[in-house]
Formats: sequence, structure tokens, C-alpha cells
Amino acid sequence: MINSNITKRYARAFFDIAGEDNQYEKYYNEMQTVSSLIEANKNLKEFLSNPIFDQSDKKAVVSQILQKVDISHMTENFINLLVDKRRIDILSDIAGSYQELMDGALKKIKVEVKTAFPLKSDLTQQLQKELEDMTGKTVEMAVVEDASLLGGLVVRVGDTYYDGSIKTQLNNIRNLLGEEL
Repeated sequence: MINSNITKRYARAFFDIAGEDNQYEKYYNEMQTVSSLIEANKNLKEFLSNPIFDQSDKKAVVSQILQKVDISHMTENFINLLVDKRRIDILSDIAGSYQELMDGALKKIKVEVKTAFPLKSDLTQQLQKELEDMTGKTVEMAVVEDASLLGGLVVRVGDTYYDGSIKTQLNNIRNLLGEEL
């Protein structure tokens, strides 16, 4: 719980700075780039999160990384602050919290659609438009095939699920028949 609050505080602080500069997406992409580099290298991640290693060594390593990636001075300062405050190990969590803030401010929402069969392009576009009308936000839609559904769709919008799959309908019928007997 403490880590979650800390993560949100750092994300909010950097988000506010990004808002002042009107650079929400740019700063997010830069932060995500550095986070991905750290997450992709297990040894680097362990080095940065291990309290045994000296802060100056960590700062030197992060400085070398930052020189090799093309990021703004503001994002570089933020990453260095995280190293100084011994919070660099939660950068990916901060990026996740930042993305939630950014999506809210930019009125974007992520939607996952599971289907039994591939959707045609026009149907995908129609579904996306309907979801945008329903939510009032720009929809970033990911379509995943799941043959176990048998047919229909399962749509996840935030924490809400809309289940129109044949599998669920058959289970509901089975449960109703089981209650009748």
C-alpha cells in the first residue's frame, strides 16, 4: 500500500510538470523508454534496486543510460531524482500510474475485446465507434482471439466486463436447467 501511494505521488508530480509544459505524451514515452530499458535487463534492474550498491555508482550507471537515449532535460531530471531518492526501482509502476493520469486528462480509455474469430476491419471500426460513443472517450482497442468463447464477444472497458459470449450463455442455460431439476 505504501509503495502504491509513493508511486502515485511521484506520477502525479511528474504529470503536473508535464501539464505545465503541455507534454503529457512526450514525457510518458520518454519515461517508458527508460523503464523498458531497465526492465529488459535483469542485471541492471537488480543492481538499481539493491541497497548494497553505492548511490554514486547507481547514479553513474543511470547517467550513462540517459546519455544514450534521446529524452528531454525534464525527464532526465525526474529519473535522476528517482535515483537520488532511491525510488528508481519503482519507475515502471510510476509510469503505469502516470499513464492512468494521462489517459484521464486526454480522455482516452483502453478497451480489450475478446472474440472467438477474427473481426473484419469494418466491424472493428464500428465496434470502436460504438465504444467511443458509449464512453465519451477516445478508445484504444486491443482485439484478442479466444476460441474457447465459441462465439460472441467479451469486452472489458476499464474494470467493467460486457460478456456476450456463447460460452457464458450456455453456462447460464446449464445453471438454469440445474436449478429446475
